[in-house]
Amino acid sequence: MTMRWRYGVMAAVVVLSTLSLRAAQAVSAVPGKPIQLAMIEGLSGPFANAGNAMQRSLRFGIERVNARGGVKLADGVHPLELVTLDSKGSAEEALVQLRAAADRHIGFILQGNSSAVAMALLGAIDRQNAREPARRMLFLNYSAADPALTNDMCSFWHFRFDAHAGMRTDALADVIQRDQSIKRVYLLNQAYSFGRDVSTLTRTALASHRPDIAIVGDEFHPVGRVKDFTPYIAKIRASGADAVVTGNWGSDLTLLVKAAREQGLTARFYTFYGNSLGAPAALGDAGVKRVLAVAEWHPNVDGKASAAWYGAFRQRFPAASDDYPVLRLDVLVQMLATALERAGSAQPEAVARALEGMKFDNGFHVSWMRASDHQLMQPLYVMEMDRRGTPSVRFDNEGSGYGFRTVLALTAEQSALPTTCRMKRP
Repeated sequence: MTMRWRYGVMAAVVVLSTLSLRAAQAVSAVPGKPIQLAMIEGLSGPFANAGNAMQRSLRFGIERVNARGGVKLADGVHPLELVTLDSKGSAEEALVQLRAAADRHIGFILQGNSSAVAMALLGAIDRQNAREPARRMLFLNYSAADPALTNDMCSFWHFRFDAHAGMRTDALADVIQRDQSIKRVYLLNQAYSFGRDVSTLTRTALASHRPDIAIVGDEFHPVGRVKDFTPYIAKIRASGADAVVTGNWGSDLTLLVKAAREQGLTARFYTFYGNSLGAPAALGDAGVKRVLAVAEWHPNVDGKASAAWYGAFRQRFPAASDDYPVLRLDVLVQMLATALERAGSAQPEAVARALEGMKFDNGFHVSWMRASDHQLMQPLYVMEMDRRGTPSVRFDNEGSGYGFRTVLALTAEQSALPTTCRMKRP
């Protein structure tokens, strides 16, 4: 066992060294000073799996930009460089890391897992930019989905590249509307701003789309602290619910669906993230045609361009456990690179103005950044879990043998919602 352990450690060191060398080579191949992007995310703690998945997708996008020569500014060509700062999933620690990024004069802050953390960062960045105009920062949000961030809390210094909770909820409600077998719905969400938004928005959407449906439970649980969801599954079963709607993500989702499988719960799950981070494997056959998710893309989206992009990601990250590419993070990096070139500099205000109204088309994903609130308008897909190899399920997720097929595809125009943002520009 000792010898095996040693060989395992040696192999891990070789792999990590190879990955580090690849990243260093991608940066060093471009001659100018790197433009640093600070990722402030929970890379350890209960949601480390979600944070590290986001990191992989960001690295993939950055390496693609650097492989084609970096970004061309007025003073020459520069590579992009990712700087990772571990918030441990805490808003307080995220603010400590934000100060560290400011001390290093990093002008671009990337974060997404947790709307509560995003709100704390946005408030601090707004104050920093007002106090020190020479050290401004731009906040690029890839996952924090609380609608307030591009509504009443909107800021010139914040751009969201994910669909917000209202957009995702409306898409799920469109599918629920068509399933007349659903009569009773249970809402189960994390006890913070995003989870409460999912609950409120789902109630509103169901009242509009299916007023005949009864809400038989509306419960919140502590974020990242529940190790066994069996008591919650028992409550859902006792309620007689036909369906569960949840915005849970990370380990809170994986443990929830694991308990549902173990307890034999047959209700359908309408989720925001049920296609990711171990959830399909945790469910197995119990999830077939019972688990739905909503996202801006998934591997079984039709088209050669989509398959080629997915193939490139899998070549870069071949481990089954790494098989969760997040398209919107690549979109973020590609749009940022374009904005830097249009601005001709890495000055955050100039880059922000270049991002406003920008259109993006990679051959299979057409989107644009709405200038009025800095919310990316993009397609959304509601997908249903099934076995790999069944019609329209060419690829599985994370080597589980289970993938997802599209049941509803919305264009960027169809997924758009109005905003209450009143943008104040410098």
